[in-house]
Amino acid sequence: MSKKILIVGSGNAALCAGIAALEKGAAVQIFEKADEALSGGNTKYCAGAIRFTYENTTDLLRLMPRNSDPRIKVSNFGSYPTEQFERDMASFNDGLPLSDEQKRLISGSYKTMLWLAAHNVEFEPIFKRQSLFKDGVYHFWGGCPLVPVGEGPGLHKQELAEYIRLGGKILYQNEVVELLVNDQSVIGLRTNSGEFYGDAIILAAGGFESDASARAKYLGEKWCNAKVRGTPNNTGECMEMAFKLGAVSHGKFDGCHATPMDLYMKDFGNLDLEPGQRKNYRKICYHLGLIVNKQGARFLDEGENLRTYTYAQFGSRILDQPDGVAYQLFDAKVMDYLYEEYFFDDAHFEEAQTIDDLASKVEGINSDKLKETISSFNAACDPATQIDPSKLDGNCTKGLKIPKTNWAQRLDTPPFRAYPVTGGISFTYGGLKVSDNGEVLRSDSTPISGLYACGEIVGGVFFGGYPGGAGLTAGAVFGRAAGYGAVRIS
Repeated sequence: MSKKILIVGSGNAALCAGIAALEKGAAVQIFEKADEALSGGNTKYCAGAIRFTYENTTDLLRLMPRNSDPRIKVSNFGSYPTEQFERDMASFNDGLPLSDEQKRLISGSYKTMLWLAAHNVEFEPIFKRQSLFKDGVYHFWGGCPLVPVGEGPGLHKQELAEYIRLGGKILYQNEVVELLVNDQSVIGLRTNSGEFYGDAIILAAGGFESDASARAKYLGEKWCNAKVRGTPNNTGECMEMAFKLGAVSHGKFDGCHATPMDLYMKDFGNLDLEPGQRKNYRKICYHLGLIVNKQGARFLDEGENLRTYTYAQFGSRILDQPDGVAYQLFDAKVMDYLYEEYFFDDAHFEEAQTIDDLASKVEGINSDKLKETISSFNAACDPATQIDPSKLDGNCTKGLKIPKTNWAQRLDTPPFRAYPVTGGISFTYGGLKVSDNGEVLRSDSTPISGLYACGEIVGGVFFGGYPGGAGLTAGAVFGRAAGYGAVRIS
């Protein structure tokens, strides 16, 4: 008789867990508290980049065997070896060694990509955001060369189709309100529509970023007003249910994926937009210009690193500024490099032909200080500089207290634009501790019988920051492990 696996949530991690369990012959049922339109957790809201190890172009071609895009033949994808992934993860650990979860993420990344490809998930190169066309070649940078076809929404669509093809079931508008326990084992769950029993329950319901009170409790008061980039449904109840059963809290609870967002975006993401536009509230090309606060002053090094290594941290830095507001400044020289979200109809910005006029148009800013900041910055740049966004180009300012380490060039070519931004939150870092097999663990490292977890509810994966694309990878790696583990151990 086949095992019966119950999964809470319907995003990337949940679907990977479901596919893995179905692959092993289990009967699987997913419970999603949203309706079908709002299902999928954060997966539908993301741009879809996935970070994984690869040695060469051949490794990438194995992941997209049916892709005939002629640009692939003139692309330099480079490589992203294990050692580089380890260094990138360690650089965000605030001096801590790699955690067990991070080691599992890295070692399982490429094999999980191959597994997804074998389950009918198609990938393609990220030509728009992760490459620069130069001298007849597409040069890829940042360790994230591929994206699922259709980005985040496309990944969800493909994984859901595979899950259904393999026989998986999904119940929408079924919010889990209680985990059912018998003699210290989790044997089922209660939703708003009834009780359901199974051999194992997998929690894949995301973190707590969508609940303002939970953000204040764990992250701090400044996060009460943060813009939530993704789903309104990740409110942390399943994590709290696990804690009540003795699960140990794990990871950095005051850390999160924090992205600069349009100041005037709606609360939560907007699934009404077309899939390619759902990221339009992000504003992550700051490295090509300047960021100033309402006092008109710079407060960070915009060129500290490639944006894939800074964008998930700089949202928090913006929230530290007066009123949690900043402005990204650009001139005409970089307009062709800005991502498409800077040009959508509802992108907010001020534009002027002179710096003086721009300073007068930006609401609430210290205009005199802004003009002084730009003048000082321009004087610190080599006037002959031509930046290269495809790499750390070393074009830096001279003599500024806060330098710009790369891509420093004068703001001197009209028109000039100022985009108002604030800090946004995508997902939280603290959560549950799980075994190699996805079992939820107590403080003494013993598993809670029948209970598994994967995805953003798992702690210990990220600490002081996040290299772009690693979140989806973690969902897939830990989801697959939990699906296999639930079938094998239950």
